[in-house]
Amino acid sequence: MRKIYLASGSRARKKILDILGLKFTVLPSRAEEKAGRRGLSYAQLVQTNALRKAQEVAGRVSGGVIIAADTIVVQDGRIFGKPRDMADARAMLKRLSRKPQWLYTGIAVVDKDRNKTRTSYEKTKVYMDALSDSQIDRYFGRVSPLDKAGSFDIQGKGAFFIRRIEGCFYNVVGLPLRRLYLMLKELDIKIFVLLFCLIAAGCSTEYNIATGKEDSLWYSTDREVRIGQVISKQVEKEYKPVDDPLIQKRTEDIGKKIAAVCDRKDVDYTFRVLNDDEVNAFSLPGGYVYVFKGLIDKVSGDDELAAVLAHEVGHIVARHSVKKLQAATGYSLLRIVFAQSPGAAAVGTAADAAFTELIMGYSREDELLADQLASRYTKLAGYNPEGMVTFLKKLQDISRRKPSRERSYYRTHPYVPDRIRIVKEEMGKEMDFKDFINIQDKAHQ
Repeated sequence: MRKIYLASGSRARKKILDILGLKFTVLPSRAEEKAGRRGLSYAQLVQTNALRKAQEVAGRVSGGVIIAADTIVVQDGRIFGKPRDMADARAMLKRLSRKPQWLYTGIAVVDKDRNKTRTSYEKTKVYMDALSDSQIDRYFGRVSPLDKAGSFDIQGKGAFFIRRIEGCFYNVVGLPLRRLYLMLKELDIKIFVLLFCLIAAGCSTEYNIATGKEDSLWYSTDREVRIGQVISKQVEKEYKPVDDPLIQKRTEDIGKKIAAVCDRKDVDYTFRVLNDDEVNAFSLPGGYVYVFKGLIDKVSGDDELAAVLAHEVGHIVARHSVKKLQAATGYSLLRIVFAQSPGAAAVGTAADAAFTELIMGYSREDELLADQLASRYTKLAGYNPEGMVTFLKKLQDISRRKPSRERSYYRTHPYVPDRIRIVKEEMGKEMDFKDFINIQDKAHQ
């Protein structure tokens, strides 16, 4: 096995390679980074810095492969690197949170044994929530920003305020893996072959009866269940289950009837009520469905509760949760899948980030498909699918009367009239003019 050197002291980069099982030696570069562009493009700047780092380390070792990287954040033509001190970090993060920014990472690979060198780069657009001074202080109370370009991370607590990204997730962490893999492949360096085979071993393409399409999945059903188990433990640390056995049994009984008629039978479904007044419900990979007691208090009868549970089962059937996590929080999923100890703090952070990603909602298309499946499953289970319509109208009324909370059931869902129209179509009911118009906002009465 050839000797591999990581020419960086970055803990995030080290963790990525650790989690993926690559054996390497950390040998931080002593090369001085260029701070200004001086005629260089942003891409050229990060590649130049990465190459300087790799070459400096290459001069100190007798042979092997040296991997180096350099990351900058760019907003409105201004470059942000690592902050000088905490005051600089606060000012930097506050400014970056106001507008989108581009994150550039340059990679350099030096194969000293064969006297070959390659450089490349990746760029990703990052959108954040606007942060207040107190929010930034709380974040810095848990995360040190001084070793992070732009003063934030995406693989830890920073996931809570990064709204979305466009591009490579691993680039924001600090080491774009696909770009690195392609460079190593070009140099005929096979250190990642086994690693990528391991990741791909759980990847499959299969027909999804809910969507009517072929799905590309990174993880087998067993791994999906494992991911759900780890995230569920984190959920139940933050939210305690209700201590009322009657509420829990009612939910379980209805949920089991829904699960018995759904289109996916390769997982065991678990239904639990959490003791919180949020009007929300959510599902996790592998068959876990959670309902907040606040939502239970809003339903008028079993038909409405069945509709809510069937909606979440619909997400599981269509594998929306695992596909969303594949796209948005791959780093967190890898930490869960490769973790030796489910109770480890690092796994808890990853599970927390994954949970936040799921509870903040799915795409409009995913939500509407879950509604369509819900009306189908409630009817097959012996409940009146009209309960979905009455509950949606109830949510619409709630959202008009008070602002939606951060984790409310109606915050990230499509317009309610859209959802009612989909349900009516599935039920074969006649629709009127209102069913084709999005009338969400209305003067308070």
